[in-house]
Amino acid sequence: MKPCVFVHVMSSLIIGEYMASRKDSRGRTLKKGEFYRKSDKRFCYSYKDPLGRRRYIYDRDLIGLREKEEELLRDKLDGLDLYRRSTATLNSVFDRYMTTKYEILGSTEIGYLYSYDHYVRDSIGKRLIAEIKYTDIMTFYLKLLTEDDLGIATVDNIQSLLHPTFELAVRDEILRKNPTTDAIKEISKKGIKKRGKRTGLTKSQLKTYMGYMATHPVYSKWWPLFVVLFGTGLRAGEFVGLTWDDIDLEKRTINVNHSLSYYKKKGEKKSRFHLHRPKTEAGIRVVPMVDSVKMAFEMAKEELESCEYEQPEVDGLTNFIFLNKNSKVHNPQTLNREIKDIVAHYNKLEEECAAKEKREPELLPKFSLHICRHTFATWLCEVCTNIKVIASIMGHKFVTTTMDIYADPSETKNQEVMAMLGMNMDDVF
Repeated sequence: MKPCVFVHVMSSLIIGEYMASRKDSRGRTLKKGEFYRKSDKRFCYSYKDPLGRRRYIYDRDLIGLREKEEELLRDKLDGLDLYRRSTATLNSVFDRYMTTKYEILGSTEIGYLYSYDHYVRDSIGKRLIAEIKYTDIMTFYLKLLTEDDLGIATVDNIQSLLHPTFELAVRDEILRKNPTTDAIKEISKKGIKKRGKRTGLTKSQLKTYMGYMATHPVYSKWWPLFVVLFGTGLRAGEFVGLTWDDIDLEKRTINVNHSLSYYKKKGEKKSRFHLHRPKTEAGIRVVPMVDSVKMAFEMAKEELESCEYEQPEVDGLTNFIFLNKNSKVHNPQTLNREIKDIVAHYNKLEEECAAKEKREPELLPKFSLHICRHTFATWLCEVCTNIKVIASIMGHKFVTTTMDIYADPSETKNQEVMAMLGMNMDDVF
């Protein structure tokens, strides 16, 4: 028997079983396409997809079945792509979404793919996108937070990938609504995990860190570099990509117009630095120099002139300011390791001194390269009341980013403000 004839015969037998009973066990008359199967007491609706293939939907309850029928009809009337609804998985739509993100940096793309592949692709990503509901998203996020013990920030990142993916499906008329809408807001309300909050170094901590570095026989070479990091608020990629062409010592300005990212492109055998423009137009900016930053650049210039450094080239860019002993631009991960080492050595020495002097040690907190930027921004917010100026110096597209992330008032600043307020109140009370 030919395969097509066999399929036709089997379909006829299946439909014949349904047609044997045009009423259900309660005597309700079934509509065209509806069947009641006595063998497992399930209701079924038979229809053809846009390619003419026989499809079935099932339900234990006739009312539930008819709700599904109405949804199919609404989808058809709304012009939803029924074929792709029955074939498109979340993975396939995400991959399609990524092809539209031509403007993202290579390192950002790698981060997106890592997060999706690591947490989504082999789980909920395999499901048909049309079958994923709001409750499925909530259950998925709760699992990540509780069973997988991820932080809320990581789930935020996953949401930032899934929301536009489902939005693309809505725009492509595969879905009617985006099931990820407000999911993170509801997760946050449950208070399962609190968001971690970055805090900058206090003035006392930074003075200790920089002072220890400046007088250390090994770490003193890092002093100019960290003065620039703490004194400009530049992003790591902007800092390592600084060239002397970006610096005007007379005008005391830094022209920020590019950044470097370290990653491996598709087809490349190993990771390397790549040159990029800032992600947004706001990232292209001029940052003024304070006195200590100007001095740090002058020290860096003397270092380059006194030593035999061979300037590297990154995508045609050269004349870099800060280079390592191998005449390469600094890798941010290497700088993070240096911070860790400096803090660890200082804390060990401080604990030994405190034990001898029978006092509590004043230890430095562990911090990363980004805290340099965070510290600068926090101090900037304390001395400047014009939020647009702060956002401009920081290179933020939206002032809300500045306020939400960096505008953390310190306890000392709160006391200063209240003292000023008290002086004004003295004339009243």
